[in-house]
Amino acid sequence: MKIRTQLIVIALLRIILNTMHRMVYPFLTVFARGLGVDVTSISLALTGRNAVGIFGPILAPIADVRGRKVAMLAGIVTFIVGVGLVAAAPSLTTFAAALVLAILSKSLFDPAVHAYFGDRVPYENRGTAIAITETAWSMAFIAGVPVMGLLIARWGWSAPFPVLAVLGLAMLVIVWRVIPHDAPTSKPQSPFTNLREVLASVPALAGISIGLWASAANETVNLNFGAWLADSFNLQITALAGASVVIGLAELGGEGLVATVTDRLGKPRAVAVGLAANIMASLLLPWIGRTEIGALAGLFLFYISFEYLVVSQIPMMTEVVPTSRATAIALNAMGYGIGRSLGSLLSTFVYARLGFLAVTLMAVFLNVLALWGLAEMQGRIGILPRLLAWMRSAVASR
Repeated sequence: MKIRTQLIVIALLRIILNTMHRMVYPFLTVFARGLGVDVTSISLALTGRNAVGIFGPILAPIADVRGRKVAMLAGIVTFIVGVGLVAAAPSLTTFAAALVLAILSKSLFDPAVHAYFGDRVPYENRGTAIAITETAWSMAFIAGVPVMGLLIARWGWSAPFPVLAVLGLAMLVIVWRVIPHDAPTSKPQSPFTNLREVLASVPALAGISIGLWASAANETVNLNFGAWLADSFNLQITALAGASVVIGLAELGGEGLVATVTDRLGKPRAVAVGLAANIMASLLLPWIGRTEIGALAGLFLFYISFEYLVVSQIPMMTEVVPTSRATAIALNAMGYGIGRSLGSLLSTFVYARLGFLAVTLMAVFLNVLALWGLAEMQGRIGILPRLLAWMRSAVASR
């Protein structure tokens, strides 16, 4: 099967995994009512899921030492077990287990997919290839989540899980038949060998820092735009519904821009453009957001620029350590997770005391740090190599 067809097939299949991941947020209260618990209990389950997601880089080297196809299949089996538990015995325990297994399945499947196409698609065309697979993220929100909502409305809160289990089984068969067996990119070894290889690479560490700072900037606005819309217009339900549509369209638009523009610009330049546009959108938000339409337009610019820089950065990260591609991509994803945690820790505190303007200025500052990471990745500054050398000498002297 041609690479182009494989890209489309994998993008469609990833919608299934991403739908499970994204449907929890809009249906949080529905799941809580169905399980007979309060929202706090579901939030704790989500916290557990996010905490487990940090260990993704330990699983990702499977794709480097056992092959991309093995890791993809392992991720799908993990997903099937998770949703199958809820389908067989709906409860808070199985629901929490499904959340954890779903994030582990993505930790196996997603890096393997990016590494697989990184192996087969020339670097100059890789932005388009990655963008095609990444449309699964926005399409899960635009198409997958509404379908799950229809199932819930008709058959109850647990209705999506048996459907997802069947789709997972179909996914397993398709990947088995479509993706060819591949040779590992490194010799069988401890996963920590691949981790050490990536963590010893200055360009890889600098690239990971881009995602960390940029996601922290995104999360500062992400967590507070709902409160900002509510405080500004007193139309929380209407405004948030409109904002959800805006975010989904912005994500899809960002992925489309990567598919058409990033390879022509070059990946580093595209990331720089995305960061600069996100800085401009952050500065504009408080000023054009004085009306509801202006606020939604500002959010659209903010989210489309963020999605553009994220999806442009992934193909760049597929080439920093080619012998440990999947591990590098997983560590990059972990950087995004740490960044989101950092942003969530700071942003609500800043908003409560200083307001939305301070939140957007903080987003600008964090994006400037991401630009510094990009410059370090290209060897233009050189602070990071000196810092790492100092740390190594300090450790060696003890």
